[in-house]
Amino acid sequence: MKETRLKYIFFIASAFLLILMLVMSRNAGISCDEVLHYDHSVAVYNYFATHGADQSAIKTPVSHLKYYGQSYDNVVTFFIKWFSIEDIYSFRHIMSAIAGWLTILTTALFAVWLSGYRTGIIVLFLFSVSPTFLGHSLNNLKDIPFSLSYIAGIYFSMRILSPAKKISFSDIILLVLSISFSISIRAGGLLLICYLFLFFILFFFNYNVRNRQPDLRHTVNGLIIIIIASITAFFLGILLWPYALQSPFKNVIESYRVMAHFPDTFRQIFEGKVQWSDFMPWYYLPKSMAITIPVIVISGTVAFFLFIKRIIESGKALIYAILMFTILFPLFFAIAERSNVYSSWRQFLFVYPPIVLLAAAGLNFLYDSLGKKLFRFSLILILCLATIHPVRFMMLNHPYEYLYYNQLAGGLNGANGNYETDYYYVSQTEASEWLIRYLEDKKIETAVVKATFSVDWQFRNYPEIKTAYLRNEERSQYDWDYVIITNRYISPFKLKNNLWPPENAIQIIYVDSVPVCAVLERKTKADYLGYKALEEGRIKESLNFFEKALSFDNGDEMIFYNFARALYNDGQYLKADSVLKKGLEINPEFEPILMYLGNIAKSRNESESASGYYEKVISINRKYFKAYVELAGLVADKDLQKARRLLRECLTINPKYKPAIMALADTYRISDPVIADKYYKQAETIK
Repeated sequence: MKETRLKYIFFIASAFLLILMLVMSRNAGISCDEVLHYDHSVAVYNYFATHGADQSAIKTPVSHLKYYGQSYDNVVTFFIKWFSIEDIYSFRHIMSAIAGWLTILTTALFAVWLSGYRTGIIVLFLFSVSPTFLGHSLNNLKDIPFSLSYIAGIYFSMRILSPAKKISFSDIILLVLSISFSISIRAGGLLLICYLFLFFILFFFNYNVRNRQPDLRHTVNGLIIIIIASITAFFLGILLWPYALQSPFKNVIESYRVMAHFPDTFRQIFEGKVQWSDFMPWYYLPKSMAITIPVIVISGTVAFFLFIKRIIESGKALIYAILMFTILFPLFFAIAERSNVYSSWRQFLFVYPPIVLLAAAGLNFLYDSLGKKLFRFSLILILCLATIHPVRFMMLNHPYEYLYYNQLAGGLNGANGNYETDYYYVSQTEASEWLIRYLEDKKIETAVVKATFSVDWQFRNYPEIKTAYLRNEERSQYDWDYVIITNRYISPFKLKNNLWPPENAIQIIYVDSVPVCAVLERKTKADYLGYKALEEGRIKESLNFFEKALSFDNGDEMIFYNFARALYNDGQYLKADSVLKKGLEINPEFEPILMYLGNIAKSRNESESASGYYEKVISINRKYFKAYVELAGLVADKDLQKARRLLRECLTINPKYKPAIMALADTYRISDPVIADKYYKQAETIK
């Protein structure tokens, strides 16, 4: 009777969670990945609609999206096209929420199968207080569906391989669909096929050791089933993937290789410093998870390991061990391979369902171990108190749930300037909607609006409002009336010292008192006109423009940089130095200013000072390749080996950086002409 009551609670809670997630999705913001993947899904649609004549889906040299199967995006776009759905992103968000809910439900059903409805209810509860996962469930049609396929693949693998029950045809079908769905989203879904064979071997040996009488017929039948299932899943998985269809085996493997070491790298804030994604410390992933997963889930996972003895006695130790493996293996593999990881642990959201499952099992074991009702009630009360932090964040900061940081990071306020926050540019949607209302109230019909990521969709109904992308640090060099800027790529120094947003912000989007996005209104175009005059050699005019620009905006380091360039060209060297130093007060790590100061010092034969500036540039940005060449040129006379080390370090990061190859050749020109000639010839091959 008790289990029946828990069953009703389980399904009622599941239905309620679905409704809640669908409602939450209605005002979700548009992420930067959504824009890219929707555009690619349209190309995929055109590929099939033209029977392969439109090849844009397999020609993606910039975005590399041909390597993604992204089937969920594609299917959603097919629906959009077939049913002429106009509100594209609202529909996408609904479908994303459904994928998120299915992930939660599948994990909960796995828990029910493993240890009963109470554990399943705990799974639902833990997911409902997980801001990061719920936040991504609102608008992430790539990582959330992949999470669904991952946990479903593991679940149905366990159901088929478990000797406790007969193999069901429906389980085989669901396993095939899970694996094929996984492959169709990312080539990494091939991992589920590898898992299937590994798990088969583990179950085979475990069964034989315990029973001492091998059932060869059952084993052979099982092996045949998983071989057929794997082959079927592979070919089903590439049906909506144009690039894979060109050469199924070769291109899928190539896609896996590319995704394991994604070619594009990004700068992001980690531990208070700006670092490149391909040079993150080994613990980037585990730490990112530790400071964003709710403490209650972490506590449940710890509780799980306290009951290892009970787990072994339950007879389900192998299944729990496999679950742990499915969490740890991808993380250890990424760490060992030094994979290019970025945007917190978004790309590894697929390991979260198994984590929640183990945490739920741990809390269930803990509940069972407390015999008295008072102790059990106390545990429930403590768990409810532990959810206050994430629940409060979600209630006060919807739709920015994914920005959550737990108490270990000091919440979002503690993370500001130390870790990335709105790395998905979600706040641009709210900022765009505000700006549209502002322009309507002011009866402004024409304007140039730029943003740090595309806002074309948000302004689709306002053809007189011209939108375009710009880099925040270069905003003074472009013509615009309003600009929308998120806190992505903002200097940690500025974030920590409240130097951002700038004073000309007319609207600021806050999340937990942390500014994540700002709308700036241009008070003067003197900064842009000054830059234009500088580039055209009208130095005197540019000086007047920059003087005026700084009277309106003295918080933009690029204006100081360009003003100093104009002053230097005008022969006002001391004033140029002073202006550059003022720019560094705003942002001590602004690379163009530091590089310029190094070049000025070098021109004055102040080698020690110049070296200091170049070294600082390299320490701030190891991919500022010009600094290596300049620094090597300064030290070559005194320490030739150090100069060569610098240039080789540069070429290790960027083997095709021609100035470094030429500079390295120059260091051998006298001492070893043969080696020098080899490098000169290498440089000639690079355009």
